[in-house]
Amino acid sequence: MSQPSNDRASGMSLERQPKTYGIFAMTLFAVSAIITLTTVAPSAAMGWQALPLYAIVAVAFFIPYGLVTAELGSAWPQEGGLYVWIREAFGQRWATFSAWMYWVNVAYWAPSVFVVFAGTILAAFWPSMSQTWAEVIVIVLIWVMVGVGILPMSLSKWVASLSAILKVLILVMIAAVGLGFALSVHSANTWAPHTWVPKFGATWSFLPVIVYNFMGFELMSSAAGAVKHPRRDVPRMILYGGVIIVVMYLLGNFGILSAIPLAKLSIVTGMAAAMKLSFHAVLGGAATAVYDLFVGLLLFTFIGNMVVWSIGANQSMGATGLDRAAPGVFGHTNRRFVTPDYAFVLMGLLATGLTIVNYSFFTTRSSVFWSIFALASIVFLITYLLMFPTLLVLRKKQPDTPRPYRVPGGKVGAWVSVGLAWAGVAFAIVLFFYLVPTGTPSVTYWAITGTGTAVSMLVGWWLAVRMSKNSTLSAKAISEIEPPQDERGAA
Repeated sequence: MSQPSNDRASGMSLERQPKTYGIFAMTLFAVSAIITLTTVAPSAAMGWQALPLYAIVAVAFFIPYGLVTAELGSAWPQEGGLYVWIREAFGQRWATFSAWMYWVNVAYWAPSVFVVFAGTILAAFWPSMSQTWAEVIVIVLIWVMVGVGILPMSLSKWVASLSAILKVLILVMIAAVGLGFALSVHSANTWAPHTWVPKFGATWSFLPVIVYNFMGFELMSSAAGAVKHPRRDVPRMILYGGVIIVVMYLLGNFGILSAIPLAKLSIVTGMAAAMKLSFHAVLGGAATAVYDLFVGLLLFTFIGNMVVWSIGANQSMGATGLDRAAPGVFGHTNRRFVTPDYAFVLMGLLATGLTIVNYSFFTTRSSVFWSIFALASIVFLITYLLMFPTLLVLRKKQPDTPRPYRVPGGKVGAWVSVGLAWAGVAFAIVLFFYLVPTGTPSVTYWAITGTGTAVSMLVGWWLAVRMSKNSTLSAKAISEIEPPQDERGAA
């Protein structure tokens, strides 16, 4: 039988965090989480067709996803986010399974982000960096993420807010200088109309990146205990953040493709390389100083991005520990900072192990990045296959729950929104498995992504079944010892 975590014993919980997030901070949190600069270059690797595909995915997926999340986040604003929604709709087992998949994906994803961090340093400052040093940098940054994440959210929120502002600044600068490069020199890739028309081919291996780049609206709900007015502000955050996110991704892709020929575009160093070429062509004597500054800001956003996601994932997993639906280690709360400290440490250990394994198997940075990123993405997206249908189930199971925001269009609008969002995620998962980027060893790639996904799902389901049984036994034992609440009150 699982034991109560220390926060149960001390009377603390994640929902007793200070209310530090207003609408402005929430919007910055969403922008920081969803705009992922490490994946702008991979989506730009599709060429100019990436821009119309961004627009198509925004209309067919991002908007429906935002509508569904707005209703769920405003109606069930409790700490835990999607864990709470899935628990209410499908029960404890599926909720625990989903929280595990959501949590473990961040442990997988963090190394891929920091691989790009190391690649950016290589491209900008240290061209002779060895794979060993790159691996060391990745591991050190994993533990920086853990350390910052354990700090109180009143402090860590500033990392998210500053990261969001810097991401917008960097993408606007890349687009502006990229346009200047195209006009003063020439566009690195022809603007011929036929290059903008989406065509199925090898570059579509990067299409699921566009879907992935739009994920994360539910993350703020995972930390709802720190939000001042979640019922009112979650829908507003999704609207404001959504507009900023779509525009910024379009600008980033435009800037990179204006400066770097597709044949020379690296999915690891593409962002830094684009800045180097366009800055020196457009800014003249000031280029070096401005470039160094923007590379430093870019590196900070990589850390900020992972701090935001680690907070959201650990808050969701922490909620399962508080529910005794997962081992109490996940619900263990730091007495000083009121954050799930043990969950952060476990995430760091798992991310470190994955880093060591991938650097052992692959010889190129692009292959290391893509194999880790694809595994994290597949595991991550599986969670949404359960999350989206909760809207329909909860409308039927709990029709009287107050919904400050509802997906427009009644039942038809709800079904269409859920259907489009669910189909977008399923399509992305298939493409991640099916299409392997040129230069990445297919057999090793499928072995890592396939085995990693299968093991993650098996562990998640074992955990869900085991802890569900323990929770049932615990609840039964308590009910036999303690009288009902009204009887205790009468006594």
